[in-house]
Amino acid sequence: MRKTLAAMPVVLWLAGCSSDTATKQAAPVDARVFENATLIDGSGRPQVNDSAIIVVGGKVEYAGPKSGAPQAPAGAERLDLTGKFVMPGIINLHSHLGNAKELTSGPENYTRENVNAHLQTLTNYGVTSVISMGSDQEIILTMRDEQRATNRPPLTRIYTAYRGFTGKAGYPTKAPGMQGVPYEVATVAEVEKAVEELAARKVDIVKIWVDDHLGKEPKIPFELSKAIIDNAHKRGLKVGAHIFYLDDAKKLVGAGLDALLHSVRDKPVDEAFLKLMKEKNAWQAASTITREMSTFIFGKPSFLLDDPFFTKAVPPGVLATLKDPEYQKKVAATPDAKAFPKYAEMAKKNLKTVANSGVNYGFGSDTGGSPTRFFGYFEHWELALMAEAGLTPMQIIESFSKNAAAFLGAKDLGTIEAGHWADMVVLGANPLEDIKNARSIESVWIAGNKANR
Repeated sequence: MRKTLAAMPVVLWLAGCSSDTATKQAAPVDARVFENATLIDGSGRPQVNDSAIIVVGGKVEYAGPKSGAPQAPAGAERLDLTGKFVMPGIINLHSHLGNAKELTSGPENYTRENVNAHLQTLTNYGVTSVISMGSDQEIILTMRDEQRATNRPPLTRIYTAYRGFTGKAGYPTKAPGMQGVPYEVATVAEVEKAVEELAARKVDIVKIWVDDHLGKEPKIPFELSKAIIDNAHKRGLKVGAHIFYLDDAKKLVGAGLDALLHSVRDKPVDEAFLKLMKEKNAWQAASTITREMSTFIFGKPSFLLDDPFFTKAVPPGVLATLKDPEYQKKVAATPDAKAFPKYAEMAKKNLKTVANSGVNYGFGSDTGGSPTRFFGYFEHWELALMAEAGLTPMQIIESFSKNAAAFLGAKDLGTIEAGHWADMVVLGANPLEDIKNARSIESVWIAGNKANR
């Protein structure tokens, strides 16, 4: 005899929305059945052909073979996905919302409207959760809390580090739009005060920039990074660090750092590093290979500029600038454009070593960290670069689903299984055959509701 799932009342998602958003977002349907698709649930288990996914009140009640599915609630909407593929929504553990607008970056761009525009683009590309890593303003906390009033947002879920840390005049304060954004600390007392403020604002993670930009800018002293880690841990907060050098990564992980937010890029990681990461249960939370690529890819005519998957999200004026030979010439002449191709290759090599070693790893792209790290497309390009690094499609999918949710401590996100929010992407082709098939997006679902795209 087949089990019957208890019907649940319809929940209206209106709290915290602007009136414009609320009118566009229909009230969630109480129950839906997605049937006949090939299911890739993000757990690492093999795909399930001819599957059923039963969603009630925004959460998965059942996901598995259709033949074993319980009876859905009466009146459930049924969606026939024959020939389609369902994978989890992408969780990006390293991005920067709000600052970039067209080809400018700065605090004047940081508005609710611009953050929502970034969230909409991410949603369009199947990114259903994102951590904004340390370059945020007050409005991000308000928007995050509005989402969490119901956990059924119409756009990508927000996590935030709010404001990150650096030393006095340290990296990245000279980057466009970054002056005055991070906490610039010089004493342990300043660290303690700032961490207390972050804890009071209930940030999701604490961010430190530990880099000298190839010797061009001051690096935060190690003792202040250690104080940030210790003070954050006292308040139950994880700490992630922007790093570049292997030596910094080792020192920080040894001091208790929870996560590296970029791959080590100056040299190959060694056995001592891998052993330390495993002993400390530290994460390679993001590889951000596209971060390195962004420094030089627009210094010449690029395949991106004629890729419809890229151009559909780029304003015509921006695309025209990117195609301008004079603009390309200026990019190619920058010191970073000349230095970073080799660092991109090192980032790929080190990601492969980390992933094969048993170290915890997640997914992140650093989109929005500069205006030319384009939301949406760069997440998918990161997936492709991870494949070039030697990761299998299943490893890549796990990185942005099961693994990313584990890093967040989000027990109801990540994989498509009972008890989890139904954050899913319906595809026209199988990403296990080629991770670029994750671009064949037909619909995006957040908490069981079809997102407007």
